Formats: sequence, structure tokens, C-alpha cells
Amino acid sequence: MKKIFLLLVCVLQLMAIELSDIAVERNSTVEMPMSVRVFGQNLFNGSFSHNNQLRYNPEYRINIGDTILVKIWGAINLELKTTVDSQGNIFIPQVGTVNVLGIRNDKLSSVIQTAVKKVFKQSVYVYADLASYQPVSVFVTGAVNKPGLYEGLSSDSVIQFLDKARGINPNAGSFRHINILRDNKVLKSIDLYRFLLNGKMELFQFHMGDVIVVEPVQSYIDVTGDVKRPYRYELVRPSITIRELLQVVLPNPTTTNFTVSTWKVDNKQEVAIYSIKDNLDFRVKAGQSVHFMQDHNAQSIEIKVTGEHEGLHNLVVKKGTSLQEVFEELHFSKFSDPQAFQLYRKSIAAEQKKLIDQALDDLEAKALTTGSASTEEAIMRKQEAALVLKFIERARKIQPKGRVVINKDTNLSQVVLEDQDTIFIPKKSRMILVEGEVLLPGAQTYVDGMSFDDYIEACGGFNYRANKNEVLIIHKNGSATKYDADSWFTQEVALQPGDAVLVLGKVDTKYLQAVKDITQIIYQIAVGAAVVLRY
Repeated sequence: MKKIFLLLVCVLQLMAIELSDIAVERNSTVEMPMSVRVFGQNLFNGSFSHNNQLRYNPEYRINIGDTILVKIWGAINLELKTTVDSQGNIFIPQVGTVNVLGIRNDKLSSVIQTAVKKVFKQSVYVYADLASYQPVSVFVTGAVNKPGLYEGLSSDSVIQFLDKARGINPNAGSFRHINILRDNKVLKSIDLYRFLLNGKMELFQFHMGDVIVVEPVQSYIDVTGDVKRPYRYELVRPSITIRELLQVVLPNPTTTNFTVSTWKVDNKQEVAIYSIKDNLDFRVKAGQSVHFMQDHNAQSIEIKVTGEHEGLHNLVVKKGTSLQEVFEELHFSKFSDPQAFQLYRKSIAAEQKKLIDQALDDLEAKALTTGSASTEEAIMRKQEAALVLKFIERARKIQPKGRVVINKDTNLSQVVLEDQDTIFIPKKSRMILVEGEVLLPGAQTYVDGMSFDDYIEACGGFNYRANKNEVLIIHKNGSATKYDADSWFTQEVALQPGDAVLVLGKVDTKYLQAVKDITQIIYQIAVGAAVVLRY
């Protein structure tokens, strides 16, 4: 019984060790639960830890265990690879021992040549090179993701050893206070911001048993908004000026203002706004948050005019200018069709994209959480979910155009233009575009008296995927009409020159709700982006 008990204890201890290792491994990959990422956090991704190439360092001092390649020619011809022994010497036949311990790498050849010439006075030449650095074991501890003892070369950088330890813990570790200890004394302090900002890294020679300690982070500020580097920055002083901060965060040309948020003792937030140009010497204190933004009072806006016309393609007009005012200034050619002009707006495109993404998010959630009553149904649901997810992936890549429908009774003087609006003037067209689930999609010439069915037949007819009950007619002004081409009771639609016929496809799935959701998304994409997306 005692033997069985001891065996169980040993097994449990081994399992505990393995489980603890797994826990550390998992914790090292967990994303930090903060909204602002730490500056330098992406530095440690494993790229440094796997690189152990020999790099020439002229300031490196020869150490015990280093391997040196020596070539001698002239009065004596000799080539050997030798290791620095425990007393700091190398042995050269017919010459004897040469002490190289502590010699700079760039002085190695001259030191060995001096020793050789004591024996061979004339016509002797020496070349010496460091073939490999001494392997060392270095302790990495403090606020790192996986503290431990790591193997490397004495020439490796502190970044390589930190990368072996899975990097600095972004929640607690300092990127600016990293100490290297030797014999329990601080030998060197490292500030990684020099490397992150300027690419400068001081070369350092590690010895066996050195310790790298990452100190806890003491003070920091959060920076967000209209800058190229929106991160959490660590401070080495109690405060920093806006002028100094801008050199690091790299503001965009549009940035004009900034806000400073401070948390008070009573847990209330205080926010103040300042202009950048008048407050470059403003000091931001540790613990505060800075948000850079653009706060322009634009008096003019820029719009684009594309398509068939004879005027400028980029116009700058006063803020508040109406569509009617711009339309009266346009110069049309004899090929222009001003009655069919179209307006595209970025804010509308963004809203269309938002609605589509919301519908896709709901569809994705339903596809991944639908239950099954049997094994056969579970297999079917899994296959359908894979198809739905592929459809979602393709649908997310489509960008709506942001077309604004201009109705025939619209008062253009009441349509106020926005910055970056695009007015498209099409050419006069006698075409009917047929796209989607027909055998030969393409453009057909408009002919008076031709029916909807005639145009479909001219394209080879519907294919087997066509959903005849769900046909969209996109009129030249951007408005859309749904047409049931398979119903006896629906009045046949009268196509006009410039119209587009989008024949949507059937949604093949057993899940009724998915059919409705996918069909609705296909509608939104067809109207917003003029694209027929297959399921």
C-alpha cells in the first residue's frame, strides 16, 4: 500500500508540473485586457530567439570557450582551429601558448602575430578570426512571460534572450528599465525605446550566469486618436511635453487638437481640450490619457465629377453648396445623359457596409450556435455552417458604393453636398445590362417593344441556379424594383434604357432562417454594390 501511495504521489507531482507548464504556455499568448496596446508589445514574436548567427563585433573581448581560427603562412604554413582554455590561452604548434583572454576582437590578429614573430623573426604572416562565440546560459526573470534559464551565445543581444522568455509582460513589465546583473551587481541598464524608435542597440557581451531582470513598469500615459502610433507609452520622468510626445506618436497632417483625461481621487474623470499649436509646452503627467483629433472648421469642401462631361473633375465649393448649384455649373457634352446622373457619398457607403456587416455577424452567430436533434442532422448542420462561413468571408470583402437615389421629383436645391461626394454623369445609353444567374450575362441593346422575357432569352435564358422569384431591376437613377418572373399574376416590368437586370441565385440550405438571412444580405449587396454574390 505504501508503494502504491508513493507511486500515486509521484504521478500527481509529474502531472502538476506538466499542467503548470501548459498554463504558462497559454498565459503567454493571452491578449492583454486593455483597450490601448503597449508600445513595443509586438517586438517579441519569436523572430529573434531563433536567430543565432555569428556576427562580427570588433569590441567583443575574447573569453574562455571561444573558438579561434588561425592561419599562418610564409616561414611556416599552418592552419588550425583552437579553443581558448580555462586560463585564457590558445596553443599554436612550434610557437607555444598565447594568452588572448580579454583581447578585443579587432586586435586578435595583431596579438597572435606578435607572439608568432617572437619565434619566426621574418617572412611570417598571420590571420586570426573568431570562429564561434562562447555558449552561455543566462537567467531571465522579472516581468517576463516565461522566466527561466536560457541558452545562447555570449554575443547575443538582450532582445534575443527576452524573446526566448516569450517577451516582456505588457501588463506589468517595463520596456525602459531592464537591468543586467553579474555577481549580484547591476552591470548595465537597457532602454528598449532606443531600439524601437531609432533602431539603436548597444552591443553587450554576456557571461555564463548573467541575469536579465525586467523591472515593473512605474509610470505611463495612453495615447489614442489621429496619430500613427496610438499606444501606451512608458515614461522615465513624471511628465512629458506635447512637443516631445508628438515626435514619438507621429501625428497625422489633419491633427489640430488634443484632449487630456485625468482620473480624480473620487473616481471621476476630468477632460480638457487644447489646440496643438498653442500648447506645445503643455506637460502631460503619468496616468493621464491623451487623445489627438482633428477639429477643423472647414469653409470649403471638395467634390468629384466623373463620367461624361467637359468640365473640371475636382471642384472646391463652399460648405453648404447644394447639388442644384453644382449641377448648373457643369458643362455637358453631346454624349452626356444628365437625366441619369448619380450621386455617391462616402458616409452612405460606410452606413451600407455597417448594415451588411451587422447582418453577417448575426448570420455567423446563428450558423455557429444552431442545435441538432440527431447525429445525421448535426452532420448536415456542420456542412451548412461551413458553406455559410465561406459565404460570409466573401461577403465581407465587398464594398458598397454609397449611391444616393435621386428620385424624379427630388428638389436638388435641398440636397446639400458633403466633402468627398462624387457626381457621376453617364453617357447616353441604349443598353440593358443583364447580370447574375443567366447563361450568357452581358449587355443587350435596348429595342422598343422587347419584353423582359425577350432580354432573358437573348442571354440564353435562366440557368439552373436562377431564383426567378427574386429578380432585381436597378434603374438608371439607382432605385431598385423586385420582380417575380415566375408568377402568373405579376405584371411584366417595362425595362428602360440604362436599366440593369440582376438575376439572383437560389439559396440551397435546409435551414429556413438562414435562407431568409442570406437572401436579405444578397439583396443588400446587389443594391449597394451592384454585385450578384453567389451562395
